[in-house]
Amino acid sequence: MQMVDKKIEDYCIAKSNLPSKECDRIEDYTRSNVHGSQMLIGKMEASFIGFLLRSISAKRVLELGTFTGYSALAMAENIPEDGEIFTVDINESTVSLAQKFWNQSKHGHKIKSLIGNGLDIIPTLKAPFDFVFIDADKRNYIDYLKLAVPMLSPTGMIVIDNVLWSGKVLPDTELDMSEHRDRNTEFIRLVNDYIAGEPTLYGTLLPIRDGMFLVTKKATF
Repeated sequence: MQMVDKKIEDYCIAKSNLPSKECDRIEDYTRSNVHGSQMLIGKMEASFIGFLLRSISAKRVLELGTFTGYSALAMAENIPEDGEIFTVDINESTVSLAQKFWNQSKHGHKIKSLIGNGLDIIPTLKAPFDFVFIDADKRNYIDYLKLAVPMLSPTGMIVIDNVLWSGKVLPDTELDMSEHRDRNTEFIRLVNDYIAGEPTLYGTLLPIRDGMFLVTKKATF
């Protein structure tokens, strides 16, 4: 399901600040050579995340789901020289590829790769984090969220990717049953419903690419 007309999206991309040529090389290589290249976040989403990082002056970032390193590098380009990104993934092959690309960038030194299960690694990390990007296995989305919230800095935010799941999260009355009866749909619905109903969180779900849920701790006024 195309959320936004492609011509409009292309126009928006053309007028936006975009990731570097080093990120372009990761994208081009991944699309040509790596299975599952649709998992790349792409230019529009990368630009938006860069805007978010700059708007809160983020320095410490946690990413769950490294893949071939595009999103980590795009984020590294939008944090200060002394900033750091901890990116977690279980796939040593794709992370090794990512590291080769990062090594070619002047921002690569900000990225620290952690290999293993995110549920095991997150509790070992030192808080706080200014920004958390969740783009890993959908089964554990809600657990990643619950672990990440207490680790946020006072102005920190969480972004969860793929929360529209090509429109499959819509009620059964909106889509044919055969199109969306997969477990990942249910896992994503679960985290979407949790955020919507959790009084301590402020969330905004945006129809950018495959859906981005912006989440922060709700302040009282």
